[in-house]
Amino acid sequence: MELQSNNCEWYALYVRERYEKIAASQLSGRGYEVYLPTYQSKRRWSDRTKTLEVPLFPTYMFCRFDFRQRLPILTVPGVNFIVGVGKTPAPVDVKELDAVRLAVSSGLHCEPWPFLEAGHSVRVEHGPLTGLEGFVLNVKNSCRLIISVNLLGRSVSVEVDRDSVKPIPSAKAMAAAS
Repeated sequence: MELQSNNCEWYALYVRERYEKIAASQLSGRGYEVYLPTYQSKRRWSDRTKTLEVPLFPTYMFCRFDFRQRLPILTVPGVNFIVGVGKTPAPVDVKELDAVRLAVSSGLHCEPWPFLEAGHSVRVEHGPLTGLEGFVLNVKNSCRLIISVNLLGRSVSVEVDRDSVKPIPSAKAMAAAS
């Protein structure tokens, strides 16, 4: 059964806590394209330390489908609703999703970060994240690129070499230069 068509877009799904992997597996089994970004997290107990693979955006995952045929998505165990504005589901910006994919697959240290909306934008010019755009912060003597998913109000931090990023001129600066 072919589930993909020209009307398929990526949507964020809000799922029950700790059901992200179960819901992703169920949706994949039904033939849907899913994306559940994860990262390595060290958890310490009194007797040991363990590295776990946990969701980058807890209680959220991404699925590509035709919105007009959303009922099979909503019947998957653990899926609560499709994320949107108000009661209207909205597709995820593909550029933001691609940026998260690239950051996670780069092999660089990646972790959740408090959501950032405004600030000075930069573009990565060199290395495995070439072409990514985001905001830069200095954290504990390291340079971090912050990538935001506006629909979720969540951000991701990935470590970058400060020499590999260049500022993106703002609209004001470009207008003043002309």
